[in-house]
Amino acid sequence: MEIILNGEKREVPANIDLNSLLEHFGLPKQRIAVELNYGVIRRRDWASTPINQSDRIEVIHFVGGG
Repeated sequence: MEIILNGEKREVPANIDLNSLLEHFGLPKQRIAVELNYGVIRRRDWASTPINQSDRIEVIHFVGGG
């Protein structure tokens, strides 16, 4: 199925959850926030959050500095 990940169309397997999606694309799970259809999803909910056709997902990486 097709989704939008960080502004780009991507194909993903059907019946995938948010946690599996991050693994599928090799994205790190530390120091990130995930937005699904303009709402932030809590880390504890990633494994129980299904991904659907045409969903918009943004993965935001936090970078420290000084």
